[in-house]
Amino acid sequence: MKWNTTDLTKINAMNRNTMMELLDIQCVEVGEDYVVATMPVDHRTHQPMGLLHGGASAVLIESIGSIGSALLCDLQNEFPVGLEINANHIGGVKSGLVKAVGKIVHAGKRTHVWQVDIFSVETGKLICTGRLTVMVVQK
Repeated sequence: MKWNTTDLTKINAMNRNTMMELLDIQCVEVGEDYVVATMPVDHRTHQPMGLLHGGASAVLIESIGSIGSALLCDLQNEFPVGLEINANHIGGVKSGLVKAVGKIVHAGKRTHVWQVDIFSVETGKLICTGRLTVMVVQK
């Protein structure tokens, strides 16, 4: 598996004018088979009880998998789209920053599968674990 780029400035530039920019999701590390991103836990990502919204966690999971799959695709001829997402909310967090670590489980020609774990940066506690299936579509 070979990434198209590991330049974080270029990777984060893809997020302009998207939900990822709105929620301040930042890709902070790209490794041989993984992507790491952060997201603040604040008024943009809270649910009414003041906890991190499960939907925001799902957005972070889908964002990591989509970024990783985009880095694996030939974007001139194909593009990744989320096909299925699963998220299990393990714990709660009210403020600070969460870090998501996504690892590629399967990198096929037409599908990719990502395992993503979201942790509280402050405590290291697991907040959510999820899996994203991405379909690679020809342009």
